[in-house]
This record gives sequence, C-alpha cells and structure tokens, in this order.
Amino acid sequence: MTTTIRGGQLARLLGQWHSLPGRHRSPDYAALAGAVRGLLSDGRLPLGVRMPAERELAESLGISRTTVSAAYRALRESDHLTSRRGAGSWTTLPSGHRVATSGLWAAGDDLDMIDLGVAASGAPLELVPAARAAADDLPRYLGTAGYHPTGLVELREAVAELYTGRGVTTSPEQILITAGTQQALDLVVRLCVPPGSPVLVEAPTYPNALAALSSRRARINTHGIDPAFGWDGEMLLGALRQTKPRLTYVIPEFHNPTGHLMAADLRERLVATAHSAGTELVVDESFVDLALDVDEMPPPVAVFDRHSRVVSIGGMSKAYWGGLRIGWVRASAPLVQRLAAIRVGVDLASPVLEQLVAVRLLRQSSQIVAARRAQLRDRRAALIAALGEHLPEWTFAMPPGGLTLWAELDGPISSALARAAEDVGVRLAPGPRFGLDGTMERFLRLPFTLAPDDLAEAVRRIASVRHDLDRGARPEWRTPSVIA
Repeated sequence: MTTTIRGGQLARLLGQWHSLPGRHRSPDYAALAGAVRGLLSDGRLPLGVRMPAERELAESLGISRTTVSAAYRALRESDHLTSRRGAGSWTTLPSGHRVATSGLWAAGDDLDMIDLGVAASGAPLELVPAARAAADDLPRYLGTAGYHPTGLVELREAVAELYTGRGVTTSPEQILITAGTQQALDLVVRLCVPPGSPVLVEAPTYPNALAALSSRRARINTHGIDPAFGWDGEMLLGALRQTKPRLTYVIPEFHNPTGHLMAADLRERLVATAHSAGTELVVDESFVDLALDVDEMPPPVAVFDRHSRVVSIGGMSKAYWGGLRIGWVRASAPLVQRLAAIRVGVDLASPVLEQLVAVRLLRQSSQIVAARRAQLRDRRAALIAALGEHLPEWTFAMPPGGLTLWAELDGPISSALARAAEDVGVRLAPGPRFGLDGTMERFLRLPFTLAPDDLAEAVRRIASVRHDLDRGARPEWRTPSVIA
C-alpha cells in the first residue's frame, strides 16, 4: 500500500519554506517546489509517497490553491512528482538519480588511511586478559562436538541478566547468540520477511540493514527522521498503519546515523501500533550502552510488548569490540527456537572460545562501558572542536549518545566529497549510503571513535579538499570500503 502524507504533516516538514535562502528572488510556487525537492534530496520526504491534494496543502500552508497547483506542476516538470488523473501524485526522483544501496562493501585494510567510514572503537584493555581467562575455561567444552546453535548457556544467561537489569524480565531460553548483530538481523529477516513483502525502515538508517532487507527482495518503505529533532511520531505511526509492513526496523537508542534517542511515550505507541498492524517490530539496540549525556534512559521498547511483537537485537561490536563477533536476539522462546533452526543452515553455531571471552567481558561490563563512555565524550568534543574551526558552515544536532554526528553540509556534495577525501587519506561514509535512491547528498556521517588527534587531522584534510569540489574536477572510480 502506498503511504499518504497529509497536508499538516507536509507543512511541518516544510517548516519556514517561504524564508529559505534565495526566497526573495523566487515566486511562491518556485520556493515551495524547491523546498519539496530539498526534502526529497535529504531523505526526509520518502519516495513513492502520495502527496496531499492541492486544496488540502493550500489550507495547511495558508496559501492559494493556485500556488500549490503551480508548485506541483513544476515538480512534475522536474520529474520529482508523478501524477495520474483521479489517483493523485507521488514523489519520485529524476531518471538516472537512483543509487542502489549496496550496504557492506569489500574491505581494505589501508593503515595510512584515516577511516571515518566505520563507526566502531578499538578493543578495551580488558579484552586480552579476558581472552586468556577464556582459554582456561575452554577445556570443559572440548569433550563435546562444540555446536551450540542457540549459544552457550552461560552466555545466554549473562545476556538475559542484562535485559532483566534494564526492566525486561528475560530467561536464557529467550536469547539466541549470533555472530554479531548483523547476523541477528539477517536471521530475523529470513524468518519473518517472505520475498516481496513490505517492510518499513527509518530514513536515514544503517546501510547493512538495507542490504539485509534487499537480499530478501523486500519492498522497502521509509519514514523520514528529522536531522534536528528525530522521529515525527504521527508520521511514523501513520506510515506503519498505512503500509502494514511484515517487519519494521528501528534504532531507538542513539540512532545510527543521527544519534537521536526515542522518547518513552513514542516507544509505547509504536509497540501498540505494530500489534494492531500485524507487524513484527525489530529493535536494534547496538548503541544502547553508549549514553553520553542522558540522566535516565527510557525503558527498552520490549517493556511495552504484551503480544510478542518485539524482537530485540544487539551485540558487543559498539561498546566492546567489532572484532568480537558476538550478537544476540531477544524474543519469545518459540521464536528463538525457529531462528536457531534457520541458523543451523547458515553456520551451525558461534565459536565457543569467542563466547567464553564475551562471558568474561560482560562480567566487567560496568567498568568497560564507563571507560568507553568517557573516551567517547572526549572524542566527540575533539570532533566538534575541529569542525567548528575548519568547517563552521556545517551544522548538526548534538547526539546525546552513540558514536556518530550526522552533519548537514553546505551543499549536496557528500558523495563528491567522499571521493575527494580519499585522495588526502580520509575514508568517509557519504549520506546516500544511509538511504535509498540517491537522497541525502547534503549529509555526512562522522564517527567520533578515533583518537582526538586523528579526528582533528581528518577534519583538516576534509576541509582542505572541500573548496576544490566547486571546480568541477572529473570523478574517478574508487575501490569500495566498509560502511559499518
């Protein structure tokens, strides 16, 4: 089903469209059309959405219907709108602007490159001692086959305790251990999304989530997240009711890439709406431990689940180390068993030794996470200071947690800037990689996971190539890299 945006909703997205830069040189209809194009290019207004009727939008904006009609006509002429008599108008992009999302690209370990494409930190100091201690734990498993499709009992118990400590009573039978959060998502998608089924995701969102959904040939619908304010609850829940997706994927804690934190009341309404729509709600909690400026965290989404509609996924990549491929699914016990049956056809089980390392690290979670938060606060401050000094025209909302800034650039240059930055030894994750169809060229994800000196140097290099983009240098093909 096509999502419809109401006049009042679009008016909120447009904001002060009549006072945008250059407004005094443009007639009203042209300014309105330009503002709609901007929403499309930024990904805040999804593609394939039915626009409000001309009269409805005119009333919502307090302008004449003639102005809206002329704006719609201009949008049709620029191929940003497709209309059919009696059926309405849908948002589109001009031919040739589509950019398919490839998600995870081929890796290249270039030690001379400052890599801002990956939002993940180095390992904590406790990792090596934990690995040595885990080797001492290993002998008691050596007499078995070593295959544990649902995970080692002691690790499932440790993860269940984490959820129970956050207010969600959980038994080990509700936990499935996976090879990272990405595999957790992939298994859920394999089980819950038949080919061609509708799904709903945020825009922007995690590129590898889009890749997992695309691999199932899912019909992906999006809900736009405002870069400054986060989720529009009315639009999110409206999209869920209208599309009735088989699965909805959200990142409510320190959203990747914007860093926003979903409010408790929206979490509760989201669960209720997912139940009424018959939707599986997949909640990615990869960043839940990385609160930097939050006095009290909202309750987990699963707290509000009364009908087994919420599937929580998480792991140790962000707060601990990405090289430790430990993730998990928290769901009803029957669903965990179904996921384990699918998992046997993928890789049988996670490595026993890595799971034992994870058990050791989770026993020290309070001190490891506290140290990681302190480290990230310092690095976030260093990145912000460097941007203020070298690229003050870029804007962003201060993320209260997580690992990334979602920067709005001074023009639709994200992909071009990423290509140019490679020439000076900086790898970037351009905005379009976090959405569909080539939108979000005005945005760039900037992780604050590297050392402060590296972050400052990266920003200096990015600033040094920024002015060259206006000279129209011919782009070159690049070897793709990891976006994580």
